[in-house]
Formats: sequence, C-alpha cells, structure tokens
Amino acid sequence: MITRRHLLGTAGASAAFATSGLSLPKFSEAEAAGVPLTPGIPAGVQSIAAMEALPGKKPLIRLADRPPNYEAPLEYLRTPITPNDEFFVRYHLSDIPEVDVKTYRIKVGGDGANGQAELTLDDLKKMPAFEVVAVNQCSGNRRGLSKPHVPGVEWGYGAMGCARWKGARLKDVLDKIGLKKETIEIEFGGADGPAVDTTPDFVKSIPIWKALDESTLVAYEMNGQPLPHFNGFPARVVVPGWTGTYWMKHVNAITALTKPLTAFWMNPAYRIPRGKFPVVARFTSQEYAPNTPITEMVINSLITSHRDGAKIKTGKVTVSGIAWDGGYGIRMVEVSTDSGKTWSTAKLGEDLGRFAFRPWSFELSAKRGKNTVMVNATNKIGQAQVAALIFNGAGYHNNVMQNITLNAA
Repeated sequence: MITRRHLLGTAGASAAFATSGLSLPKFSEAEAAGVPLTPGIPAGVQSIAAMEALPGKKPLIRLADRPPNYEAPLEYLRTPITPNDEFFVRYHLSDIPEVDVKTYRIKVGGDGANGQAELTLDDLKKMPAFEVVAVNQCSGNRRGLSKPHVPGVEWGYGAMGCARWKGARLKDVLDKIGLKKETIEIEFGGADGPAVDTTPDFVKSIPIWKALDESTLVAYEMNGQPLPHFNGFPARVVVPGWTGTYWMKHVNAITALTKPLTAFWMNPAYRIPRGKFPVVARFTSQEYAPNTPITEMVINSLITSHRDGAKIKTGKVTVSGIAWDGGYGIRMVEVSTDSGKTWSTAKLGEDLGRFAFRPWSFELSAKRGKNTVMVNATNKIGQAQVAALIFNGAGYHNNVMQNITLNAA
C-alpha cells in the first residue's frame, strides 16, 4: 500500500542519510518506468520505485529509502550463492551510523546471565570460527503479491538472498557470561536507531534453544569478505532457517532474559495467526492467543531463468530456479506444463546445506505460442507449496506455487 506517510518518508531521505555520513543515490523518475518489478505488485509502487546503487552495491530496486529497503532483481537470484553487491537491503530504522571498528563493542549480559562482558570484533575473531550457507529472507518477501493488498513494504520476489556466513557461534559468545537455568530468551540490539524518539527501537529476541543451536552465529564475514555496511557490518546475528527479522545487523547488545521480551517489534509486530501455517519451530514463550511470532521460513521455490511473458524459441528450453525452506532440506521440485494436471520431476543441483538455496532445472519442450510453467517444491518432512494464498494481514509466508507464461516463436 502506497501511503502519504510512505511518500513523505521518501522525500525526507536526504536528511536521514546525511546523519549517517552516507551519500544518497539520486532518484530519477524516468528510471522508474524501467524498474523490473514483480508482476502483481500494486500499481502505485511503480511511481516511487527506481533502480539505484547504494555504496558497495549494484543497482537494486528501491522500494523505500527512509529507511532503506532495496530489493534484488530476479536476475540476481540465478545462482545458489548471492554475491554481496547483489544482496537485498532491509532496515526498519533510518538512523544508520557507520560503525567504527576501533570503538565497536558488543555488550553481553542480562538478568539471565551469571556475568557481563564486552567483546570487540577481534575478540569474536579469536573464538572458534564456523561457517553456514543460509538464506536470509525478509519476513514480508512477496507481500506485494497479497490479494487484497496489505500495508508494509511492497516486496516482490527479491527480498532475499543466500550467502556463506562465517563467525562465532552464539552459544560460544554466551559461554563468556554463563547462563542461568531460568534463561528463556536471548535479546539482540543493533547500532541503528530511530530518527525520532517516538519510534520504537528495533530489538528482537529468540528462544534459548534456538540461540544455543550450532548454526546460530554472530557473523563477521559474508561470502569470504567483511560484511557490507548495508548488510550489518561489522557483525550481525545469523539465525539459519528463520526469517530475517531475527538477523540483527550491526549487533551491539546480546542480553539473556528470564522473562519474555516485551517490545513493539516482538508484539504486535511480526505475528502470524496461530495454527494457520505448517510451522514446526515454535517460539512458545512469545505465543499468545490468537497469534504467534513468525519463525521459520515455509517451503518455497522461484523460477529465475525467465520472467513471466518472456520470449523463447520453440524446442528444448531449460527452465531453472531455486528452492528453499526452514532447514529441513529440499526433497524434490516438480514442474507442471498443464496448470497442475500432471507433474514432472525437475533435476536438483548442488546441495550447499539444508539452509541454502537448492538449484533446480527442467527441460521444457516449448511449442509455438504460449507455454505455461508451474513449479512446486517439497521438503524432506513432506511440506509442499500451496495452490492458493494463505492470507494474513501482514502479508507473510506467501509460498503460492509460481506459474509463468513463456511465449515461443
């Protein structure tokens, strides 16, 4: 939904970026006409969207710049690993400082801790290093495809990416302070903040069992390089399998809690109706009737080789894409060329780990005229995509089977 508030926020972007020491890319209204938006996005988005290159990034689809929210074009998602300069950008707050590594500290403590600590980036790097390949996906990815449309950033397909993350395990960080048996959640805070005092600060928490998982990291590298500024430099939390709302950027506080975190970004924000989605990983200390926090990603897939309406030649055409889920692993991807009446199994590509994009490909025998391609992924616990949208007011968990038309001549 394009609101007056959204437009005013966009108009005030220069002031927000000035406080961060970053230069703001110029917005060209002429560029907006050529922005490769996902089909089905609200018509009003076209009037404010633009292709812009933030510092250190290739051009991304700008959907908002105060705070900055930039989507990856479909073409950037054609490989199982998303390059750093093609990775999407998502912020809730517009005051984004450039963190000085010399003074950077992570404060670790809380009422659930036996002690307190302050860690530098060097301290993190001296701890045992671990790597995980994982999808970072905004909870609202595909929100713009909700029908009826719902408020929020009107993301298409590209509010996601997959990278190789390296850092210290969160459990090792927590070992520095020791946890009390009463600890139930771990809270995160970041260096970014609200531009005005009335805006709630962005803080999040995860259940203790997820915090102690071997794959949950405080990462300082992304694809073998230091984290880009707009993806959380110098360190961020990586919560594989769970939506990006928990992946705190520029993390500067890790707090052990003996009571559930009460904060705007936990409740009422980022909630889904209880029992409406086939989610296994529950955040029970934050569950309230009638809703629960969004946690793991649902099974999903995307055709990346072709856009809807693309022109192709008759004969053999390779259609390909990616599939992913909340960490159970992809069992198969199926393709239908007759609107779901019959299905054929696609070929799966390299398995980079259960939290990663899984590439797939399918040989289409294209006939002259319109050729439809529908794709459906199934994970290793039997979950599959849905044929019709499971509607919710926040536009979360859109995993409707994609269906595109290719025009052969």
